[in-house]
Amino acid sequence: MKESYQSQVVPRLMKERGYPSVMAVPRLSKVVVNMGVGEATQNIKLLDAAMDELGRITGQRPATRRAKKSIAAFRLREGMPIAATVTLRGDRMYEFVDRLFNVALPRVRDFRGVPTNAFDGRGNYTLGLKDQIIFPEIDYAKVDKLRGMNVTFVTTARTDEESRLLLAYLGMPFRNQ
Repeated sequence: MKESYQSQVVPRLMKERGYPSVMAVPRLSKVVVNMGVGEATQNIKLLDAAMDELGRITGQRPATRRAKKSIAAFRLREGMPIAATVTLRGDRMYEFVDRLFNVALPRVRDFRGVPTNAFDGRGNYTLGLKDQIIFPEIDYAKVDKLRGMNVTFVTTARTDEESRLLLAYLGMPFRNQ
């Protein structure tokens, strides 16, 4: 995917948008995959299983995220581990994006494309996935509970339109509206 970005996407964006140099063309800077495990407040082993699955999906060991505030209604105390996250850059990032676009997303039931309204106004896109079993690395028989995850694509684009074009040219299957 990195080679196709450099050989096809960069010249196409330079021609369409009139960028003065290759360095002005938007690019993916990182991909952040986050899996929240709220039930980990009662059973810490659920977080270990989520970290193992996230590590298999991304090919990188996840970091544990801890609660910043105590919330009594959720029986949550400051400092309790509640999520696992991975930040992908470089070759691992492009390899993950390639697997996500070409293998995992087509396996989603009744998939009609990803929504186009999930941009944050600064050129970043966040995609929510309902379950982890769409990735072929996860063995369905060993999954104890379906967990969703957020995948955030951080780009160097200044606007949402530039970011949408970049992601579409990379192969993200946007929904036709």
